[in-house]
Amino acid sequence: MKVATFNANGIRTRLAGVMQWLEKESPDVLCIQETKVQDVDFPRQPIENLGYHCAFWGQKSYNGVAILSRAEPKSVSFGFGGDRAGEEARLITAEIGGISVVNTYVPQGYAPDSEKFQYKLDWLGRLLNYFKQHFSPDMPLLWLGDFNVAPEPIDVYDPERLLGNVGFHPDEHKALAAVKAWGFIDVLRWHESRDKIYTFWDYRIPNAASRGLGWRVDHIWTTKGLADKSTRAWIDIKPRLAGKPSDHTFVVAEFNIDSNAAKAEDASDPGVPSTSSGWGCSNLRRTLDNAGDEVSSAFAA
Repeated sequence: MKVATFNANGIRTRLAGVMQWLEKESPDVLCIQETKVQDVDFPRQPIENLGYHCAFWGQKSYNGVAILSRAEPKSVSFGFGGDRAGEEARLITAEIGGISVVNTYVPQGYAPDSEKFQYKLDWLGRLLNYFKQHFSPDMPLLWLGDFNVAPEPIDVYDPERLLGNVGFHPDEHKALAAVKAWGFIDVLRWHESRDKIYTFWDYRIPNAASRGLGWRVDHIWTTKGLADKSTRAWIDIKPRLAGKPSDHTFVVAEFNIDSNAAKAEDASDPGVPSTSSGWGCSNLRRTLDNAGDEVSSAFAA
């Protein structure tokens, strides 16, 4: 089973690159952040044509999260639960092939002395409570996304100078460590101890990617049982060096799990068309509509 995460910084602007990457790498799951598009404008058709289901929650110009998967996503939910009025589109959860997948776009925080920074810390606290209320560390759980925090000194290009900046601040480290202590393992660091491997390079720094001036803020974390099944993890820097790139790139992990099992389960259900038919967002939305599920509005019309 191959999973990946990518902050697109605008899914419509980055669609061609995402499609090329999907065709090349063929992941079972791709979590996307910063789609920056209303649900009605999410480009679901070309994604479905590649054989992916898609579940997404977006808003105009900002934020937005999506899960693309070969197998049908089940138990899809948005936000922290309850009334989503006023909540930003930063969290989507689904069960895929018996594994819970949580995709987050953690708030950036703006500046340590700002209200937005405190909002970020509070948001991470809410996320910890979300994990405590809905999951347990002995469950197979994947947490992917743009965490907007570089956890360790080796995760930024100049740790002495950058310490105390947003994204590499002791208060953020403390908040993220509390979530990790609940029961998560950083899968990339499970396999890779080298420094100078990054996922984000600021546009404002000329040639930041080629010069190695980056941050590792995009992550794939899992509970221990899944980490034990992981076989490798890596960062694919090539898309960041291509034309019209996002300021982030893809993080990928592979697990010794039969990804075909979930597909076979879907195909064996006469009420569920196979993923190869491109069955995705629209039919999933109708299924939720028929169930009277209020979250159906988060899928494309």
